Amino acid sequence: MIKLIIKAFIKNYESINDKKVREAYGILAGVLGIICNLLLFVVKLVIGLLIHSIAVISDSFNNLSDLGSSIITVIGVKMSNRPADPEHPFGHGRIEYISSLIVSFIIITVGLQLLKGSFEKILTPEEVIFSPLLLTILALSVLIKVWMFSYNKYISKKINSGLHNATAFDSLNDAVATGAVIGTTILGHYLPFAIDGFVGLAISLLILYTGYKIAKDTVNLLLGASPNPELVQEINSLVLRGKYIIGTHDLKVHDYGPGRIIASIHAEVLDTVNIVEAHGIIDNLERQISEELGINMIIHIDPLSTDTEETTRINGLLTALVHQINDQYRLDHVRMTKGWDCTNVICSLLVPTELDQDEQKKVRQIILQKTAETNHRLNLVIDSITPVHPDSETPAVLRLVDFK
Repeated sequence: MIKLIIKAFIKNYESINDKKVREAYGILAGVLGIICNLLLFVVKLVIGLLIHSIAVISDSFNNLSDLGSSIITVIGVKMSNRPADPEHPFGHGRIEYISSLIVSFIIITVGLQLLKGSFEKILTPEEVIFSPLLLTILALSVLIKVWMFSYNKYISKKINSGLHNATAFDSLNDAVATGAVIGTTILGHYLPFAIDGFVGLAISLLILYTGYKIAKDTVNLLLGASPNPELVQEINSLVLRGKYIIGTHDLKVHDYGPGRIIASIHAEVLDTVNIVEAHGIIDNLERQISEELGINMIIHIDPLSTDTEETTRINGLLTALVHQINDQYRLDHVRMTKGWDCTNVICSLLVPTELDQDEQKKVRQIILQKTAETNHRLNLVIDSITPVHPDSETPAVLRLVDFK
């Protein structure tokens, strides 16, 4: 159904890299959310009041918070699509993340209020009126929430939106919560004691957890979380397809909001390659990545030295240094680029499998510090750390490709 709605309301719906199209997707999702959540809030609130159920009332206010979230989503999508200006040269895309943060605060506030109401209901329980008709209507509301999960998940994948992905799973939580309310209301009809307050308590805790999760994920994005591993692999793969490029390192990805990613990477070519031809290849790659991934890409050329004698000497020096620290550490894929005032040496580091990530970071820092103390003209770049079994044999070698 969502595909038919998208075709009916969004022009050029397949051009998802177009900012206007992306905005239309976000607004459509938000408007559908407003309509559905308003309907669910009214229906559940009326049912909750009629049968005297704090659990159903809690569920209705959960939908009210979702309604507020949908309104903020629409506003956030419109504001985030404003063009760049002198004060915000990379645009306003992060407003969408701020909108997500506001949504999380609304959810947490609602959760706290319902938590209080549920405790009161536990202390002073009230009989819940059993009505098969009203429970059937509640069951239909579960189907609406499942559909909301489905369309938000589809749109989040289509336009790569963390905000709509969070909304999707919030809808799924709501469906589970409403299902639990129905089940316990039926069960409570046959039990000699009231469980309505405890169900309301569980739902309020679920609401609080949802708000916390959205806030945590959003703060990570605002602070600059690590890029998606799939995106990293895709960028590296595209760059490595370029003629003469035999390696990459130092990929950096800066997220200024959905659809506003800026990235940079070092592409390694032999120092014998014609610089003009290499520059043309890099320009084409930057354009290709922009068209295929929607990323503003900057590629820096690192000319790898073909001076085998010098590379072998430096490789031996670094290997001896690393073995002094720990004879189980090994260098792999060693490359060298000569600069005016220093020599850059790029390599991978192989370490024992028992080293956790924190220990790996410490080892990296120790090796970099020791290298600088041994020879200040050497700038060591450890582009990756790979845990390997001590018995495996992976010699530290220089991998060069001979272009003819």
